[in-house]
Amino acid sequence: MTFPIVNGTNLRREKLTFPKDFAGRYNLIFIAFQQWHQDEVNTWIPLAESCEARFPGLVYYELPTIRALNAFSKFFINEGMRAGIPNPKSRERTITLYLEKDDFRTALGLEDEEHIFALLIDHQGNELCRARGPHSQSSEAALLEVLGHLSQEAEQ
Repeated sequence: MTFPIVNGTNLRREKLTFPKDFAGRYNLIFIAFQQWHQDEVNTWIPLAESCEARFPGLVYYELPTIRALNAFSKFFINEGMRAGIPNPKSRERTITLYLEKDDFRTALGLEDEEHIFALLIDHQGNELCRARGPHSQSSEAALLEVLGHLSQEAEQ
């Protein structure tokens, strides 16, 4: 699966196009479709931070994914999220996508919006690993196995 070309704005008000603007050699992205999904994303953050420290070239992102809206609605939602996230680094890595969600999900093969999806992708947008829902030991093990393998390849 390849990450589709999408545009978004982070909470520092910077416009970005993905996958081109993903900063990492490898990017761990958390796609959330509902406001309550933040609770699921939060279960992953300690692991994401640990992986960033352990695996050079890995960057993680949060991608709240919302249906296409008018400019006023986007402004209202983005400023509400900004107010709730004072940390500059968190604001930089939280990029809201306003798009046709069904098309986006289809392009990525995401079967529903009931839970978040965690995707590990390379800088070109190629998917390397996938998990659905809150953090679990099995999803952590799968992610660490892939990252370990990629890390070994990079050293050779």
